[in-house]
Amino acid sequence: MLWLLVHNNERVLGHGAVAREVWRLYFHWYGVLSHGAFPAHDTLWQYPPGAGAVLLAPGLVPGLSYFQAFVALTLATDALITAALARAGTRPGRTLLGAALWTGGLPLLLHLPLARYDVVVTALAVLSLLTLSRSTRACGVLAALGALVKVWPALVLLGVERGRPTRTAWSWAAVTGGVTLAFFVLAFRNPLAFLRQQGGRGVQIESLGGTALSLARHVGWPGRVRYQYGAMELVGPHVHAVATASLVLTAVAFTLLLLWRVRARRWTEATPYDAALSAVLLFTVTSRVISPQYMIWLLGLAAVCLTSRHTTQRPVAALVVTATALSSVAYPAFYAEVVGCTWTGCLLMLARNGLLAAAAVLSLTRLWRATRRRTDTVSAPSVPRSHPGRPRMSVAAASLGDDRG
Repeated sequence: MLWLLVHNNERVLGHGAVAREVWRLYFHWYGVLSHGAFPAHDTLWQYPPGAGAVLLAPGLVPGLSYFQAFVALTLATDALITAALARAGTRPGRTLLGAALWTGGLPLLLHLPLARYDVVVTALAVLSLLTLSRSTRACGVLAALGALVKVWPALVLLGVERGRPTRTAWSWAAVTGGVTLAFFVLAFRNPLAFLRQQGGRGVQIESLGGTALSLARHVGWPGRVRYQYGAMELVGPHVHAVATASLVLTAVAFTLLLLWRVRARRWTEATPYDAALSAVLLFTVTSRVISPQYMIWLLGLAAVCLTSRHTTQRPVAALVVTATALSSVAYPAFYAEVVGCTWTGCLLMLARNGLLAAAAVLSLTRLWRATRRRTDTVSAPSVPRSHPGRPRMSVAAASLGDDRG
């Protein structure tokens, strides 16, 4: 990955576009943040205030340029994730498949992970899940910090077992989020400026809606691709309707996840992991934007699932890895084809997004079935014959003991 980053100016690696995000955009934001303010009037700034702390961190590393320090910190964070997954995988009843997936899966994105701060965000989500079995407080704290950097890590708390674990994790997350947000409000100007930029976002070409519109161009749709809000988006008739449909689907996905949580009856050590992956998958595929770096999140969560032998998400993880490989083909190698909405670009995105959609549906289905499965079964022959004059106990009644409450 480092070798690819050094040779990032090659045509097949995107003509330097991947690394440019750090030394041009991130470094520009670092200059603004170092003066005590968030980029209030920059339409490209669409991140919660915690992202500011991540972008300021490379400036604290002595002896290195901003770009070098950013890459060094990303590599250190990658090593931390690997060590955490490996340690979790060596516990009794666990497996090293998670560490193997992360180690082998991340390079499928070529050098992209080293030039985005999503590895840091993923680390907070991964550590939050892996600490849950030992400390629900630490789980809540890490999830809140992750949410303040890029929102989605809040979803890792969705699968925490009901009762005291949920109350503890969610309470600590709320307190941590509130205190940290208050710090940013007091220490920086315009910490909530990112909220103004989110509403105007359209349909990115790599999203499911973008794929549908790209295909529509081949049957006469008059829209076109334009760079806006930091992404290549489609503009033209019906784009607003597609964006609205994406938001509606996101609301439906959230409703399904809440319904799952209400109806879930059986929890294992892997249930929080599986629920986190399912939730992030659903929110990813229904989003108006699916950037290549989003695959880093899914790889991290899939890796956490595979640390447990009780996970239901092994086939989902395989789909995520395959979709990751296709993502690196689409960007940066064939991104010009994707932007041009050629048949090659359209088919690449159709395959990648089709895999993600299939993974999301399969993930929720397997999660739902696993948490609704009965843990006890009593066969009819095992029920003793009723005594004369005494009412016969039914099989259903005999099995109520473990399910009640």
